Amino acid sequence: MSVAPTLKAHEVRSLAEGETCADHVVLTYEDRLIRRKRLSCASGQHLMVDLPKTIGLDETTVLVTTSGQLIGVKAADEDLLEVSGHLAHLAWHIGNRHTPCEITDSRIVIRAEKVMSEMLIGLGATVTPMRGPFRPGGGAYGHGRTMGHSHGPDDGHGHQHDHHHDHTHSHDHSHGDHSHEH
Repeated sequence: MSVAPTLKAHEVRSLAEGETCADHVVLTYEDRLIRRKRLSCASGQHLMVDLPKTIGLDETTVLVTTSGQLIGVKAADEDLLEVSGHLAHLAWHIGNRHTPCEITDSRIVIRAEKVMSEMLIGLGATVTPMRGPFRPGGGAYGHGRTMGHSHGPDDGHGHQHDHHHDHTHSHDHSHGDHSHEH
């Protein structure tokens, strides 16, 4: 039995109406953020993706091989959490942590994570484990993906913001017969 040569893809675009895919890849949310990676198609065929820049794929995009074949993208089933309760309040806390999420009128879906689950339960949410494809909305300011990161003073990454981050705080509290101001 001979092994088929690895396909190569250097382009991503939207699937046009009437087009069909020769094959597809099934990828988790994390794996759909891609620049250069070897993937396995549903047929078993290997695909080497080598794009000019990192891009977030979704189910509306196709990878175009050097031979012109279209390889579709499907979201893999993942461990998720279905969050319900006071959605506006919960969404604020989820967004404040730059956590990717799917928001509907009746629920928020996030990737399964113990710390987030405990925080949301502490805020009064009902959190239910589930499995399914994770298809969060794109980030704000034209970014196609929310790239969870912090804005702490020791991040070690340089990027400019047009808004101020106040990182100072104080706590006045007593320590027996003396006090400190932090």
